[in-house]
Amino acid sequence: MADSDLGWKFAQCFGDKGEVEDITEGFIELTNKRRDCVSYTLILALIVIDFLEAIVVSQLYFKYAADIISTVEFDHTGDYLATGDKGGRVVLFERNDGKKGCEYKFYTEFQSHEPEFDYLKSLEIEEKINKIKWCKRQNAAHFLLSTNDKTIKLWKVFEKSLKVVAENNLSDGLRPQNGRIQQLRLPKLTHHDTIIAAVPRKVYANAHAYHINSISINSDGETYISADDLRINLWNLNISDQSFNIVDIKPVNMEELTEVITAAEFHPLHCNLFMYSSSKGTIKLSDMRAAALCDQHAKLFEEQEDPANKSFFSEIISSISDVKFSKDGKYILSRDYLTLKIWDITMENRPLKTINIHDHLRNKLCDLYENDCIFDKFECTFSGDGQNVLTGSYNNYFHIYDREGLTDIALQADKSAFKAKRAGSAKNKMLRGKNNKKEEINVDAIDFNKKILHASWHPNENSIAKKSCQLVVVGL
Repeated sequence: MADSDLGWKFAQCFGDKGEVEDITEGFIELTNKRRDCVSYTLILALIVIDFLEAIVVSQLYFKYAADIISTVEFDHTGDYLATGDKGGRVVLFERNDGKKGCEYKFYTEFQSHEPEFDYLKSLEIEEKINKIKWCKRQNAAHFLLSTNDKTIKLWKVFEKSLKVVAENNLSDGLRPQNGRIQQLRLPKLTHHDTIIAAVPRKVYANAHAYHINSISINSDGETYISADDLRINLWNLNISDQSFNIVDIKPVNMEELTEVITAAEFHPLHCNLFMYSSSKGTIKLSDMRAAALCDQHAKLFEEQEDPANKSFFSEIISSISDVKFSKDGKYILSRDYLTLKIWDITMENRPLKTINIHDHLRNKLCDLYENDCIFDKFECTFSGDGQNVLTGSYNNYFHIYDREGLTDIALQADKSAFKAKRAGSAKNKMLRGKNNKKEEINVDAIDFNKKILHASWHPNENSIAKKSCQLVVVGL
């Protein structure tokens, strides 16, 4: 089944310097003339999916580790896209309204974090950006949170006018005779240029003993939570030197530790509710009105494991790597190594739907354990309307499902897809519905170094931002 059979085409791809010309030469014109998608920012590629119109952003494989993108995030309007990399940089892009289709152009770039060293623990703290979250826009400036393993920063991004002195007493370049000035002229400042400036407004430090894995801004717009392996802290955006510990699962004796926190998120509508997932495969919903310390959860979402499927790897593959609320807060999406699960917030004992993502890898778990791929943390996301879900896989494939799990759309975000497109090849395929049979997958041919781990879906449209280990892809 060729990609054109289902009404989508790869439109444009940018690779690294050695391959840009090869890939971009002879771009395919879009058959659908409603769209004019051209993007030159962030080494992006465009995928046109007529039936779903999704924007997908995947990570490009760079020569230098510092340039590898580590997170992507849309703002609340979808007009801006933020990316963070392993070098501690944050790059922002804005939508180009001057184009008919979808185009994100460069907006600004700044250094968010620098490498540090903890002398007490003799531990290097790398500058890699783990998460970026946008604050709701209240004025002309943008505010966003970025974090590495230990420190969270609140950034203000705004337009700044640069002025220069246009007139003064020596503007004609002549020196006054005898040191006397016949006419005194006051300096005048005139507008020279407008730049996009980024300044750190707050630095939230020294609150986490373990690596920060999640940050989530509350619906009240005033507070946010940050989570590490054992604790969750509540912050006020305006107060950087004080936080409240609201979840603490650290045992007195660390030898008794049985689980860690893997992700946390605020409810999108109710500012008193938040959830967090654990390595035991459980999701706990907590209410901050019940107690100051929310160790006692209000709801526990857990599916009992079938004893027949229990193995040495059961605990590892049941660890939840990501959880997300739907936009209306009625559903929860969770991802573990093998499955994607959709939960109803009113039903705790079992998920509404379990979608098998890596069921074909069950017989390879031993090999995946040896090469550490079994510990890969795949993210998941709801569409803006909550009707579709998305997650990544290996070979740079990502899967889009309807909420009932009946339709599986699998797309490969890989450079070879664009090369195949130039050659008129049907090598890159989109699998849909029953055509996506797990038994047809050649497990031995899977490249486990190519994987799509991170995702961000446009809040209002069917647009997705995706990051993989090999390619930056944008599709519409």
